[in-house]
Amino acid sequence: MQQKDVQHIVFVLLVLFGIGCSYAQTSEQKALEEKREQLQNEIRDINRLLFAEKKEKGSVLDQVEALDKKISVRQQLIRVSNQQANLLNRQINTNIRNIGKLKSELQEIKHEYATMIQKSYQNKSKQNRLMFLLSSESFYQAFKRLQYMKQYTDYRKEQGERIIEKTDELTRLNSDLNEERKVKEILLAQNRKAKDELFGEIQAQKALLSTIRANESKYARAIDEKKREARKIDKQIEKLIRSAIAASNKKSGKKNTSSSKFSLTPEATLIAKNFSSNKGKLIWPVEKGVKSQGFGIYNDAVYPGIKHQSNGVIISTDSGAKARAIFEGEVIAILAVPGGNKGVQIKHGNFISTYYNLSELYVKKGDKVSVKEELGTIYTNRSNGQTRLKFYLYQNTSRLNPEEWVYRL
Repeated sequence: MQQKDVQHIVFVLLVLFGIGCSYAQTSEQKALEEKREQLQNEIRDINRLLFAEKKEKGSVLDQVEALDKKISVRQQLIRVSNQQANLLNRQINTNIRNIGKLKSELQEIKHEYATMIQKSYQNKSKQNRLMFLLSSESFYQAFKRLQYMKQYTDYRKEQGERIIEKTDELTRLNSDLNEERKVKEILLAQNRKAKDELFGEIQAQKALLSTIRANESKYARAIDEKKREARKIDKQIEKLIRSAIAASNKKSGKKNTSSSKFSLTPEATLIAKNFSSNKGKLIWPVEKGVKSQGFGIYNDAVYPGIKHQSNGVIISTDSGAKARAIFEGEVIAILAVPGGNKGVQIKHGNFISTYYNLSELYVKKGDKVSVKEELGTIYTNRSNGQTRLKFYLYQNTSRLNPEEWVYRL
């Protein structure tokens, strides 16, 4: 094999490797763009749902939590945008290298083609070609010479086509490079804007925190009130779950009704298994919304030394929105917290989903519900214009983190 053939094979392999890398980068870029779009939508939802028109009448605590959430999402958006910009840099550098290689190969092909054309021109007359054939010492030699002339002509044609092909490829790569540079400039401009907005939000948060610290007693009262409300709801939810377990086990003929686990029928076992297999894929309990409070222990936004605990998640949504069942099941209880709003508990085998802060109910105890079935209207707070659903998930009497079960919660 000649050295030029080896070089050509090596180049082809390098190009193919570049194409593979380019495809991987394109897939990664697409995933990052989807994530960036998701974060942008979340910020729009936060602005729309957490910063309601009547926010000046809302509690300072709500405003602190809303700003904290918005800053967190904005920081994620900036990180994803930086990842996209770095990936675009790698794609641009790859294209620059491929353009350089293509230019070198195109130059070499053009040189070979020019040399070939020059030799062909020197021997182009029909008389020369005819004499070349007639001077053959035998018919076999004449046949071989005719074959050579045909192969030479085909090779010339092939070289010409290769020049056109490489020129087109070079043009396409240059066009891709220009587009990638434009996308990068747009991305960097959007990132600069996001950083400016983040700076403004951090300043607003600092001003709000300064106001709160100037009136600590008012903030402390707001925290205590919120904790008392959460404890009342948690206590009622767990009491109803224990009552439902006792009633269910008694109905099934189980003697020990004080058990902390449901005694499941074959049908309930199948529902529980199906529910469990959908972990991480369950639908949201509202059609549209944003998570304003997650599950578990978290630091206070104003005084990080103070710890709070959330046994469920809080989802902010639009006024008039409906709570919907995340999975098929049976309504086992209706919540009515003194001084609070209404709620619904649905049993899915030995899993229980709870939907609290409803102003109107569409179901009653004993009803069978299907996935996405509307359960009631979510209450809208008149003082701050916010519509919030409190959502809890249990397996028997054990608390579960809804964020691990509901898709992208």
